[in-house]
Amino acid sequence: MVDTTKTGGSAGGVGGGGGGGFRGKMEHYLYSGDKKHVLGGMVIICGLFAVPWYFMSRCSKHQSHQDYMEKADRARKERLSSGGSSVKTPIGN
Repeated sequence: MVDTTKTGGSAGGVGGGGGGGFRGKMEHYLYSGDKKHVLGGMVIICGLFAVPWYFMSRCSKHQSHQDYMEKADRARKERLSSGGSSVKTPIGN
């Protein structure tokens, strides 16, 4: 019986496709197609997007909506107080 696990690797087990180092393990996880590896990859990718989204949307949604409503109220009052007899063009033209 021939031991083939040591061939093709470099010193320290970092390089090479068949080594047991970090790179070999990562290539196995990436290209194996096992359900647990695919699920783990999806969790990692979702985590990478969820963490910044959580910190960006924390308590800012309510404040930004409140600011929007205040600006809309001010604009509405300004528009109504300036006079309603003038001809106004529709928005977007």
